[in-house]
Parts: sequence; C-alpha cells; structure tokens
Amino acid sequence: MGDHPEARELSQTAHERLADIPGLHMTPAEWLHITTHVAGSTDEITNTQQQDMLAMAQVLLTRIPPVNVTLGRILYHPEAIAVAVQPTDPLVRIREAIQETTLKVTGSEGSTEGPDPWTPHMTIAYSETDQPAGPLISALGRELPTRHVTIDTVTLVVQRGAERLWDWHPVGHARLLGHR
Repeated sequence: MGDHPEARELSQTAHERLADIPGLHMTPAEWLHITTHVAGSTDEITNTQQQDMLAMAQVLLTRIPPVNVTLGRILYHPEAIAVAVQPTDPLVRIREAIQETTLKVTGSEGSTEGPDPWTPHMTIAYSETDQPAGPLISALGRELPTRHVTIDTVTLVVQRGAERLWDWHPVGHARLLGHR
C-alpha cells in the first residue's frame, strides 16, 4: 500500500490528526500494507521455498483481476488504529490463493492474524500504551476522506525482528492479472 499515493496521503492525514496524542507508533508510509497471511517464521521457510511460493502465487493470482478498493472508514482496536479496505470479497480470494500457496509449498497452513472472519485493513498506528479511546476518536473521527486504490500486486516480505522495527525485506511480487 505504501506505493499508492492515495494510501500514503490518507495515512498522513491520520498521522497529522493524531500527532498530539502520546503512546502511538505510526506506521511508516513506505510500510503501509494489508497483511493477507503470515506464512511462517523465516527460520522455517527456506529461500528456495520463498521463491517457490512466489512462483505458485503468481500462477494462482494470474487468474484474479486487479481489485479496486476504497479506504476511509476507521477501525479502532485496543492495539491499533486501522483503515478498513473494502470490498472484502475480492480480497478474500487473494488471501485464499496465498493460503493455498503457503500450504502447498511449506506443508504448513501458516497463521492468520486477528479475528475470524478476516477484516482487510491498513494499520495506520499501533497503540503502545493503555489509553481511553475517546480522545483518539475525537481527534480522528470515524471516517477519513475516501480514497480509491487499485490492488494489483501481492508482495512476499521477510520480516526480521519485531514488526514495529520495520526491518522488512521484500522478496518479490506476484501480480493480479485477471487471465483465465
């Protein structure tokens, strides 16, 4: 998502509105993302498997067309503030392809994050302290100016260390092409 100026602009707007509130870790613009699936630990997945995952994902995602999504509605969670990514159905198809890829290449289902059913979202800030939601909601509201983005790529990322260190290394990309 960090490659999309619209997503970066939306995130910047949120960060500006939240700037005076302590205890938040803002997602850097270049690492804005929608986590579709966690394949597993890099200790468990070899470089060869990573390349195989990319190749298989590309085959599966070739059948899925790019997805036009809307960003704007704010989601509040005790651990984070995110923007909903809608509609969800086409994104679920992408997620299922990634889950299938993970299982076939690694023999493991990987893990899903968050509640079931999955809610596609772009996290804009993480909470680093317990605090009341009222001031956050007052500063940010329930909606940001609506932005439209076309999702046409899935990126396999290796994360080293804790998520908020942002020591992320893109391994490669699989494109959504919509071919049958």
